[in-house]
Amino acid sequence: MSIINNINKVFDHRIRLGIMSILMVNEYADFNTLKELLGATDGNLASHTKALEKAEYITVEKQFIGRKPNTRYTTTKLGRIEFNKHIDALEKLINNQ
Repeated sequence: MSIINNINKVFDHRIRLGIMSILMVNEYADFNTLKELLGATDGNLASHTKALEKAEYITVEKQFIGRKPNTRYTTTKLGRIEFNKHIDALEKLINNQ
């Protein structure tokens, strides 16, 4: 078995990797927080969160705070498992094991 088998194509892009990294250490993050932390444009962030949602790695919750819409994201159990497998595979690749 190749050590790169567990490297997940969904996490190939730095924005997706960043989204998952932020969500792994926080209970949730909203759109503006992710945008600010990752330095992403609205459209760029929206397309990457959609890809992670489609893969069922994150859930999206839309609500209103006062009169302002707020979109917040959390990881799913599957997302946490797959992200951990991806990080483990990268570590093995780096350590050449």
